[in-house]
Amino acid sequence: MSSTPTTRQLVVCSLGEEQYALPIAQVREIVRASEPRSVTSDVPWMRGVISLRGTLIPVYDLAIRLGVGAQAGTSVHAKIVIVETEGDSQAPVGVLVDDVVEVLTVAEAQIEEVATPGVDGRPASIVKLGDRLVLLLDAADVLDSQPSEDGDRVAV
Repeated sequence: MSSTPTTRQLVVCSLGEEQYALPIAQVREIVRASEPRSVTSDVPWMRGVISLRGTLIPVYDLAIRLGVGAQAGTSVHAKIVIVETEGDSQAPVGVLVDDVVEVLTVAEAQIEEVATPGVDGRPASIVKLGDRLVLLLDAADVLDSQPSEDGDRVAV
């Protein structure tokens, strides 16, 4: 009897030339980017809010959150990925990305934890896809509003 390898489905997003993935279980839906309505916030990566079917959804800029360059969402392909963290205590939020590239099914063997810390010093995981390396994010880590120890830049 052969055992099949455990797999995970991931939503791969781009920010400039880099690619990041979120577990599909944390992604509720993907919508075309629209300019969020500005709101006052102490969180530097908060872009504002959008109304999605009558519900206000806060929108965060993933590029600013990860410290990887200019604001996300300037591409004509920009998307807002609506994510939910585990449990119902966290309301859905939007994450602004330059594009959603693909949905992939990967084997657990393709996911490797690396010594370099990811978001706010937590362990980072990299998905190996042939010649491509994709940083695997966790929505709860990304949406944590506590700044990292070295300011707002997140080591990746």
